[in-house]
Amino acid sequence: MAEQQIRRVVIIGAGQAGGEAAQRLRAGGFAGEIVLIGEEPYAPYQRPPLSKKYLSGEMGVDDLLLRPAELLAQEKIEFLSQRRAVWIDRANKRVRLEGGHETAYDALILAPGARPRRLRLPGADLAGVHVVRTIADIDSVKPAFTPGAKLVVIGAGYIGLEIAAVARKLGLDVTVIEAAVRPLARVTSPEMAGFFLDDHTAHGVRFLLGAQPAILKGDARVRAVGLADGAEIEADLVVAGIGVEPETSLAQSCSLPVDNGVLVDADARTADPAIFAIGDCARRPTSFYNDRMVRLESVHNAIEGARIAAAVILGQPRPKQEAPWFWSDQYDLKLQIAGLFNGYDRIVQRGAMADRAFALFYYEGQRLIAVDAVNRPAEYLGAKRLIEKGASPPPDALADISIPMKTLVAQA
Repeated sequence: MAEQQIRRVVIIGAGQAGGEAAQRLRAGGFAGEIVLIGEEPYAPYQRPPLSKKYLSGEMGVDDLLLRPAELLAQEKIEFLSQRRAVWIDRANKRVRLEGGHETAYDALILAPGARPRRLRLPGADLAGVHVVRTIADIDSVKPAFTPGAKLVVIGAGYIGLEIAAVARKLGLDVTVIEAAVRPLARVTSPEMAGFFLDDHTAHGVRFLLGAQPAILKGDARVRAVGLADGAEIEADLVVAGIGVEPETSLAQSCSLPVDNGVLVDADARTADPAIFAIGDCARRPTSFYNDRMVRLESVHNAIEGARIAAAVILGQPRPKQEAPWFWSDQYDLKLQIAGLFNGYDRIVQRGAMADRAFALFYYEGQRLIAVDAVNRPAEYLGAKRLIEKGASPPPDALADISIPMKTLVAQA
């Protein structure tokens, strides 16, 4: 798809992926029209800090913004805020917005992201029950984050644990309920999960593992969470961090293939060559997981999908894929992750957990596939480079902390 064939690009979704795609097109020399459509009142902003520094008050809205509206205007990117796309007419290449307005496209980029899973329990509609995905979500829960308030977090993934960490720092009484037998069960190893469980417990967080919430009790406002075994946990507020679901309704409505995300190829293209999908909504092949189809919820995935789609629209070579990367901040711990740990059969540890600075390297056979690094940026960056090069140092060398990480990378 060469640029001379494209005069108008419409992007549905003004999050990190959509905003990045618009900027990449302009930076790459696209001279045509770019229309960026977002449901929120804000220009593209960062979501990861919402459950960390924005919730704690260390960051304000202006600090979150990636591309302020004024900059979008300077770049001649038409930004339609608080507008929702409701229909795609593929035959005529038009997008219909709520209210009836239609806009034409030559190329369309779907970047609507994902929506938080909501509790499907009696009482889930009570006041004081929250999810975390947008600025508005955090703004609604912030006033209740007061010292002594009883917070129940349902779900012990990264979002749930980040919220628990902020809440404890602000003096809340925190209980985390998790259906699995350990926190972070889907995203890391038992060893790393155990470290974070111990650390949160030391900070005063109570965990109910292998527990199933059954009902949220209260009159107008939540006052307790009832468990399936009959136990009851007092609550002044409840935050559900039970994952997200890809926003695929638009794609489905126009008969694009969907399976746990909008299916795309290595060029971020859907089954319709004029329509791309990027970010949390898309499921794409990755060379770092044997070209299997994956749907990643990360800043890296948003940026990389945007880069790929923009390059293809501009008629430029597809950018080389990076190893997937993620991070989480909890208390004074920065966890940095590179690669995908699924399928590992061996863990190599570098550094001591007791020092609160260590790394776990994941091997599948003789191949290094991922790293979890806690307060060890050199190990994170070094392992990321190794994974991208397809290099796998001997496990004994990685475990030897006397050998600098940069030396291991240079020798690979």
